[in-house]
Amino acid sequence: MYANVIVDITHEKLDKIFQYRVPSRLEGELSVGMEVMVPFGKGNRQTKGYVVGFSEICDYDLSKVKEVGEISRSSVAIEGKLVALAAWMKEHYGGTMIQALKTVLPIKQKEQAKMKKKVRLLLNEEEGRKKLDFYLNKNQRARARLLAALLDEPVLDYELINKKLNITLSVVRALEEQGILVLESEQVFRNPVKQRTQEVKKIIFTEEQRKAIDIFWEDYRKKHYGTYLVHGVTGSGKTEVYIEMIRRVAECGRQAIVLIPEIALTFQTVMRFYRCFGDRVSIMNSRLSAGERYDQMMRAKNGEVDVMIGPRSALFTPFPNLGLIVIDEEHEGAYKSEQIPRYHARETAQARAEMEGASLVLGSATPSLESMYRAKSGEYRLLELKNRSGQQTLAKVYTVNLCQELKNGNRSILSEKLQKLMEDRLQKKEQIMLFLNRRGYAGFVSCRGCGYVVKCPHCDVSLSFHRGGKMVCHYCGYEERKPVICPECGSKHIGEFRAGTQQIEEIVKQRFPEARVLRMDLDTTKEKNGHEKILAAFANEEADILVGTQMIVKGHDFPNVTLVGVLAADMSLYSDDYRAGERTFQLLTQAEGRAGRGTKEGEAVIQTYSPEHYAITTAAAQDYEAFYREEIRYRELMGYPPVENLLAVLASCKDEAHLEKGCAYLKEYILRICKREEVDVIGPAAPGIGKINDIYRKVLYLKTERYDTLVKIKNRLEQYIELNSGFNTIRIQFDFNPMNVF
Repeated sequence: MYANVIVDITHEKLDKIFQYRVPSRLEGELSVGMEVMVPFGKGNRQTKGYVVGFSEICDYDLSKVKEVGEISRSSVAIEGKLVALAAWMKEHYGGTMIQALKTVLPIKQKEQAKMKKKVRLLLNEEEGRKKLDFYLNKNQRARARLLAALLDEPVLDYELINKKLNITLSVVRALEEQGILVLESEQVFRNPVKQRTQEVKKIIFTEEQRKAIDIFWEDYRKKHYGTYLVHGVTGSGKTEVYIEMIRRVAECGRQAIVLIPEIALTFQTVMRFYRCFGDRVSIMNSRLSAGERYDQMMRAKNGEVDVMIGPRSALFTPFPNLGLIVIDEEHEGAYKSEQIPRYHARETAQARAEMEGASLVLGSATPSLESMYRAKSGEYRLLELKNRSGQQTLAKVYTVNLCQELKNGNRSILSEKLQKLMEDRLQKKEQIMLFLNRRGYAGFVSCRGCGYVVKCPHCDVSLSFHRGGKMVCHYCGYEERKPVICPECGSKHIGEFRAGTQQIEEIVKQRFPEARVLRMDLDTTKEKNGHEKILAAFANEEADILVGTQMIVKGHDFPNVTLVGVLAADMSLYSDDYRAGERTFQLLTQAEGRAGRGTKEGEAVIQTYSPEHYAITTAAAQDYEAFYREEIRYRELMGYPPVENLLAVLASCKDEAHLEKGCAYLKEYILRICKREEVDVIGPAAPGIGKINDIYRKVLYLKTERYDTLVKIKNRLEQYIELNSGFNTIRIQFDFNPMNVF
């Protein structure tokens, strides 16, 4: 018997299967997915490898075949299904098998046990409530927030208190000195939250929730494991639906994975699952130490966990009997990896679910075009929650035309309407969030007089402004000079659209000198715990106004925020990306949702030069169906995903002339192998950033309706590149249906 082994060396030329003889001592013990030590190379250096299969026939000279050394006992044994998933990822996204294996096997080394801190409440319910009232009356908000959380959950992990509730150690120590709680340390088999299982209050489901659960469960009981899209408005109770689905699957002895974007991994979300599943639920995220991540994987593999919650890496949890995968906020770009292999968690989750006989549930208030397109075509089953489970009203939205503001003599970035509402909120001691819709860094050219934006005549995306007055399309390479006057209305007020959070902060402080202003962007969050410090200060009402980029509108809940201002909706609307309209709609809908989340009603102001654009009007009305109808027409007209599929071939090299020559050969080869296929080849064109660290970059785009055609082309290109030594100094990467323009 021979073992087929992938050797753990990250080198493209060694990304192939080697065969080793299975010694008699390992027969019956060795299995697919195991990590082994094998002799490799002329010196027979002991090297790690992964068993990907077995064969009774040897493809090599028998005299040169070596034996498997031993099974690597120090690593976490892996499931054969995860190795198969890695092979699927390599095939569908490119890269090497080793890169795919390193993605699906993030935890390999055993870790030492560590001490774990937890906070235990010492007061009874009545004493705790009295103390909570005292803190609220004294305006001691951090102490009140901690005590309120402990009254709900008497034992909490310190890390959750610190990271999710934004409570510092000094606050915990202060309450400990008062005899309210105790901070304990214990050596545990690490679980990010250690608490007792609580009895769940019976949830009264709405008719829509019940219908969605029943449809899913009827299929599941019949072993019809499919993919479902839960399209529910904000506040419609999607999480309750997920929890009930998971509860039923867990009762069948199977496990579930819940994916949420890292930024949405809030304390409240996690605790809702803990209340139902107690110690049978765990979390996986980048904030956990290597030891904690190791423990979570071991607990999952040993069957001690029913539910794993985390970002896209949690998709590879080695559950022995996976029954359900849930992807919440499935439209988020965070689900697409920017590292090789450039996989999308949604597609990879579907592949894993099919391999394991599990169901996949996707959920969002603003589903991605890809998911809704598949739902409407019958590939996914659509489950709709059109009404809120509670009685909260959505924020009232005003759309302000910035062209009209200019005509009225207002040259400020703050419209008259927004300034008036800000004055009102400051008088009422209510909070304000100002959101700068800054997606991407390349500026576009627009007219402040009429709102005209200079677009590519071939791709229907905005041209990006470059130094020297040149405007470039990053899809096809088309370029033209920046106009001096607006070709639409003749105005001289035409130029690059730029704004920054620092400028906004200064403008707000000048206009409202009495207001306390916080800024949250890449600059202010560079230091460790920068996010937490700013959010904690705002949660404690130490500031009246929070200015920030898209990081402030996702996953945060501030009850005293009653006004949200979107200062420049056009900054994402006219980015050089075919997804610009979709991203704008999603971001605006999220921004509007930040206002009025408490007992007070909220209002939102959208400032734009394009008030009639469908992404703006439908976001203001929070009408997803109307947006989808318009956007899908545009995608059909231009042949963009999800109607057609797109493959980006990114090439980079230190020698610009050699890179251009290599790209010309690639295009020529692609055209030759695509003669019988309907494939559009665009480029090579310079990407958004043509040179990084003295490395030149070019990109080719391939468009066709059939995804498998692009996979075949990718495979042929990989073979072509491997056989031609001229590509040794050119790095080639593949990205299917890219989320961002290179």
